[in-house]
Formats: sequence, C-alpha cells, structure tokens
Amino acid sequence: MTVTEAAVVESGGAPFTLSQVELAEPQAGEVLVRMVAAGLCHTDLGVASGGLPFPLPGVLGHEGAGVVEEVGAGVTRVKPGDQVLLSFTSCGACRNCRDGHPAYCATWLPDNLIGGRRADGSATITRDGEPLGGHFFGQSSFARMAVVDERSLVKVSPDAPLELLAPLGCGVQTGAGAVWNVLKPRPGSSVVVLGAGAVGLSAVMAAALTPATTIIAVDKVASRLDLAVQLGATHVVDVTTEDLVAAVAEITGAGADGVVETTGSVAVLRQGVDALAARGTAVVIGAPPFGTEVALDVNAMLAGKQVVGLTLGDSETQTLIPALVELVRTGRMPLARLVQEYSFADIQQAVADVSAGTTIKPVLRF
Repeated sequence: MTVTEAAVVESGGAPFTLSQVELAEPQAGEVLVRMVAAGLCHTDLGVASGGLPFPLPGVLGHEGAGVVEEVGAGVTRVKPGDQVLLSFTSCGACRNCRDGHPAYCATWLPDNLIGGRRADGSATITRDGEPLGGHFFGQSSFARMAVVDERSLVKVSPDAPLELLAPLGCGVQTGAGAVWNVLKPRPGSSVVVLGAGAVGLSAVMAAALTPATTIIAVDKVASRLDLAVQLGATHVVDVTTEDLVAAVAEITGAGADGVVETTGSVAVLRQGVDALAARGTAVVIGAPPFGTEVALDVNAMLAGKQVVGLTLGDSETQTLIPALVELVRTGRMPLARLVQEYSFADIQQAVADVSAGTTIKPVLRF
C-alpha cells in the first residue's frame, strides 16, 4: 500500500481539498505512476459539481503525466523510470477496441467516467480504510501518486516536457481528433469551431495543419478570438455582436463544410447545425448534463447534413498522442500558448481561474 496526497472532492459542488489517501498495490495490467503534472479539464469540473454520477468523495484527474515507479504483472508497454502521458482506459477486447476505436469501448462509461472502481469492483483509492471514488479514466491523476491502467499509458521520451504535454491526454486529442478523424477537411474546405477554449483552440490548430482554407473561430471573448487568429483561424465571429449563422454564411458563401461544437450549449449546437452547408458535418464534443436534448430542423437535415457525436477525438492513443507530441515538440502545434501552470496545492485557484475564463488550460505541477 502507498500513502500519498490527493485532491479529494467530498460531495457534489464541494471544492478540491488536499487529503492523505492510500493506494492499492498495482494489480495485473496496472502501473504505479509518480505524477509530475496533470491538466485540469471541464470534465473534472462537471463531475466535481455533481453533474455526472461519479461516486463521491473521490479523486478525479484524467490528463496526467509522470514517471513509472512500479509495474504490475503482465505489463509490457513500460518499465520503472519511463516517462508517460495518461489518457482514457479501455477493455482492449470488444469490437470497437479491436477495430481501433477504444474511445467507444463497450465498457467505456463505467471504466472511465462513472464507475469509480476497477472492473472487478475493487477500489484503487481508500482513506482511513474507506473506499473513495477512483480509477477515473483509469488514472485519478489529481494525486502525487496514481495507480493507472496500462491501457491508459502512452510512453514518451525521457526529455519530453511533461508539464506542457499533459493536456494531450484529453482536451487536445479531442479537438484535434474532431478535425482529423471525423471532418477530414479536403482542399478548400471550411471549418467552424464553436468555443475558443482548450478543446476548441486545439481544433483550430489541427485545422491549420489540413488543406482547409477557411477556419472560423466563434466565441464571445475577444482575447480568445485574437489568440485563435494567432493559432491559425482565418476568420472570427464574436457572438456578442454578430449572428452566428449569418456570419458563417457571409464568410463561406454556402455554409460550413464542418462544425466542431465544444461549448456544451444546445442553443449553440442548434446554430452550428443551421450554419452547415449541404452535406456538411457537425461534430458534437461539448457535453451538457445527462438527458439534455436538442431540437433540429428536420427538413434542413435532408440536405445531407450530418451530426456526429465524439468522445476523446475517436483516438487510438498509441498512434495519435505520439503524433501530437511531435507536432508540439517541433512547434507546429503551439500548445504552450494555452497552458498556465499552477502548483498542485493551488488546484482550487486553477478551478476558479478556468471557471472565470481567465485561464484556458490549467496544468497542475506536483
């Protein structure tokens, strides 16, 4: 058993507070990782608010980066001393996993988002002998040490800057995957990104690496729209002063070929679908509370429009994340423009800053 410090959410709507916890020994297929950094994502905030049925008190965190300390039986991808990035987990055996789509694993929801335990029901984290919600995305990386599923790990080079690369595990690969794995822009395509937060700006950077010639960033914060232009957007729409659908129609002439919706607002999603050209595709990333519905104009959909839901960029992590690492390393994806670092002890300040919109992507340093 390993004793470590973790940021615990006691109940829905409670703050993150530092507490001593105990970690179970790594089982077969698990790894003990000493955390170096962890990104703070809106999914963490949604669960902490009580908006998703994760068992609390619990330990969240799903954009971890660290160093392997110990490996369980059967682990072959990594060894002690390796630097790793952490992402979601998956079973590896179902049809979607076998087909290279582990983000749609048959056991994705319980294993990553709502279960709080291993697949066998055992706890990875306890406090004073009482189980806590853990195993979040196979990692629960808001702790100085974490028991992590091997399938959540991506090995990186010994000199990789973990503080910078931590967000690749969720937010960055989600935005990039929406563009590269779903929209797949053709020469001359138009891409509209709704929301210029970490996921949206990752989509802008990814679109800038494709043959798309029109990349439109949409937000209500002028400073974020300015940053979007610096990261590759060719146009911006400030929805505090412009009508989204009319502005996209004017810029593109016929509507958007692709839309990436990151805000989680059903009103924004509806506008995004309305802004599509015939045969255009809207990718839904932003997640409102469970059970939320959106109304669509059925006759407008008959023009060949598609609406596609997306989890984690439909990423095969062992392929996509190393590619993202190389793009960041060579400066072609300037991720540092989004990142603000915080001490782990200042996690609640990071929450406040990202909630207020003053920070785009907080990264906790241990």
